[in-house]
Amino acid sequence: MTTEMAMEEYDHLMDEAGWVIFEKAVDDELVVEMKADVLKWIDLCEAYQVERGLNEWGDGTAHQTVGGNDSLDRFYQMHLFHDYIARYFDDKPYILCCSTPTAGYAHKRNYLHSVHRDIGTYIPGFNARLNMIVMLDDFTVEKGATQILPGSHHQEKKPSDEEFEANCVPIIGPAGSVVFFNSYLWHRGGQNRTDETRVALTSGFTRPFFKPQVDYARMLGDEYGRNLSPLSRQLLGYNSRVPVSLDEWYRSDAERFYQKGQG
Repeated sequence: MTTEMAMEEYDHLMDEAGWVIFEKAVDDELVVEMKADVLKWIDLCEAYQVERGLNEWGDGTAHQTVGGNDSLDRFYQMHLFHDYIARYFDDKPYILCCSTPTAGYAHKRNYLHSVHRDIGTYIPGFNARLNMIVMLDDFTVEKGATQILPGSHHQEKKPSDEEFEANCVPIIGPAGSVVFFNSYLWHRGGQNRTDETRVALTSGFTRPFFKPQVDYARMLGDEYGRNLSPLSRQLLGYNSRVPVSLDEWYRSDAERFYQKGQG
């Protein structure tokens, strides 16, 4: 695995273009494991989608795929890119906002194919959220690689479809590559025109005082948290929980639900 990039280059690319890629950053064996686990999560989440009447067949997405004691948990707890993620957030604490694998099905569309950004609030010059894509298959134009509008993290207004189409860039790379991009960046999923599924793990990171999409600490429980490293506890929000009683509020510093330094 290689995650080496000079911080000055990382800063420049993230500021100017809004995205960076680390090619072949995850080794082949782990990529195979992660792809298999992503597809299991997608099967599970599609069953929920169909049962709850959200769609008829499942849309190739899964959400909040943490706590399965699988290769995805292992990947998050390796913290391969901690220095770069922390750098984006001014070297201050951050948490996992979402874990949302995708399977770009052949010749099918879903909500990810529309031009969008992954955060609703826009604060100029403030890094509020960071997206990560782990390519678990080769990302090619033919397979529907994610398309981004470079530099568009500096504009609040959504570009027209014509503007996006004329200036967008596909994020291509071999399986095992990892992409980070500013969540203000306007982007969309490409259309997969092959007969093969394109699989990826996508994730979001935010500052601790932002609400994650799900309360991971409550979902996973105290026993799960006790077995985590300090950095993994931070990532999953165990240091920025919201008390729900006076008993939870009045705690010593070491036992506080919302700990110091979280913003």
